[in-house]
Parts: sequence; structure tokens; C-alpha cells
Amino acid sequence: MTKYLMLFFLVNICISCNQSYQKEKVDQKTKNEVLVLGAIHGGHLTDSVYNISYLKKLIKEINPDYILTEIPPDRYEEAVIGFLKDDSISEPRVKRFPEYVDVIFPLTKEMNFEIIPTAGWTLPMAQERSQKLRAISQDSSRVKDWTAYRKANKLADSIYKSSGKVNDPYFIHTHTYDSIQDISLQVYNKLFNVELGLGGWDNINIAHYWNIEKALEKHRYKGKRILITYGAGHKGWFLRELRKRDDIELLEMKPFLDAIQ
Repeated sequence: MTKYLMLFFLVNICISCNQSYQKEKVDQKTKNEVLVLGAIHGGHLTDSVYNISYLKKLIKEINPDYILTEIPPDRYEEAVIGFLKDDSISEPRVKRFPEYVDVIFPLTKEMNFEIIPTAGWTLPMAQERSQKLRAISQDSSRVKDWTAYRKANKLADSIYKSSGKVNDPYFIHTHTYDSIQDISLQVYNKLFNVELGLGGWDNINIAHYWNIEKALEKHRYKGKRILITYGAGHKGWFLRELRKRDDIELLEMKPFLDAIQ
């Protein structure tokens, strides 16, 4: 009896170990690779390095299967219709982002990736945020808050400029860059997030990231490469959340930047 019990336990242990090994093996093979690209929006049209041509080369090198974009889902269809009609985009919100108008939409003709709109932005939210910030700036009882906000902005800008690496794509994709951005953004968030409602810094990032998470969940364990493209200020916020996930492999941007030099 003892011999059979021992055999039974050994068999079960082997089965369990094999299942764990197989699960680990499958997870390792099918985890999606994720990169976060910090865009500089209009700066891509004028910067001598991090320009439209550079961005095209970089995305080709990354070769993503999905690109999660700072485009609101309710604006995406109109942008696509315009692009398919005459290779141009007239949708106002999307049109303001050269990384989409001049790079990502045109690249759909050369590459096989899917654009996924994930921005939590809405026009009423943006209008309300602007109105509230204007009111705060003119409120004599809020001078201390507004001064602290402006001071943090100036400090972050001065540190960024003193680095000598303004709009350097290598520098933008570092923890140091995110830390400099946080100097102003965390003050802005602490002072005004609740008051600005959906337009507050944490609140809008939560809205963006909720859509990003939906896309990550939909494509979980497909072994694909996913590129997230947002304004560079959002990058640090997203990375802090993405590091909490155990179903993806976060890739550094540096090897891809190196490859296109």
C-alpha cells in the first residue's frame, strides 16, 4: 500500500511540475512586448533630429503589430474615412498630431499593423479644464496655488533646458526625463486634479490608461508587439502602471534608437 501511495504522489508531483513548466513556457512565448514612445507633437515638424523622417524610421524598426494612439475612439472613424478618401486627415483632434497625420497613418500603406484609438480625451472635458484653469489664475484667493504651479513649471523647464538634450529622443526615453516632467506635473496634479474633474492630470491619465488596458486585455498572450504613442509627458505615468502587469514584457526604446543611427 505504501509503495502505491508513494508512486501515486510521485506521479502527481511530476504532472504538477510538468504543468507548471508548460504554463511558464507558454507564458514566456506568448507575452506581448510593449514599448511606450514619447511624442513631441508639433515639435516633430521642426526638430532637427526627432522629426517626421526619424519617427518613420523608428516605427519601421520597432515593427509593431498594434499601435495604441492618443486618438479618442469617437474621432478615429472620421480620421480613417478622410485618410482613405484622399490620404489626408481633416478631423480636428487627430489633425493636430503630426505623428499620426504624417507618420502612422501613411505607414499603414507600407506596414501591417492595427491602429487602436485609446485616448480618454473629450472636447467638453478640455473646454472645462481650460475654463477652470483660467478662473484659478484670475482668482485673488488662489494666488499661492497658482504661483506654486507656475514655479514648478519654470523649474522643470529650466532643468530640462540645462540638460542640453531638449527633444533628444534618447533623453526623452529615460527615467531622468520622466522625473523632470514630474517636477511640474505632480505639483499640478496635487493642486488641481480634483478641482479639474475629468481634465485633472491623474484623472485624464486614468481615462487614457483604461482604454490602453482594454486593448492589452483583448490581445493578452498573443505574442505580439504593441507600441503606445502619446505625448512624452504621459510616458512616466503609463510606465508606472505597465510595470505592475506580469503578462507583458516592457521593452526599452534605446536598442531601436541605436538601430536607426
